[in-house]
Amino acid sequence: MHIAINNSKLDISNIDTTKKLAEDFINYLKKGSFVCLHGEVGVGKTTFVKHFINAYQKYKNLQITDVTSPTFSLLNEYEIGELIIKHYDLYRLRSKSEIKNLDLFDINNNTITFIEWPELVDKKRLLNNVDLIFSYENNLDNRFIKISGLT
Repeated sequence: MHIAINNSKLDISNIDTTKKLAEDFINYLKKGSFVCLHGEVGVGKTTFVKHFINAYQKYKNLQITDVTSPTFSLLNEYEIGELIIKHYDLYRLRSKSEIKNLDLFDINNNTITFIEWPELVDKKRLLNNVDLIFSYENNLDNRFIKISGLT
């Protein structure tokens, strides 16, 4: 699958399409990248991250692990060989001051960071930032993703 860039919109209503897109992303994201995931509850943000992490584990011939939403823990970390994937969910945060203790802006060249609900994040501090904008259409029957910042 060709990854869409520059605000192209892809239909990800089929879970297999979401999985394939996430699998292809392992070829495009560099260590040190930040991926901001925008969209309503249930639109597929965590599912995308799950498929990305599992694809990377498969690529490295590692055991596939369960990937869950960090809604209550705020952060789940996955060590995949030399790569660390951080998966933040900032849904419950109400102010920018709450972000200070999360080490969100620690620059680590062995890390890819996914951030769900990034609205409170100062994106100027994120290097190699990619935005994934998830949306519903047709009375929640269809899901789409728009990708911005991927080169």
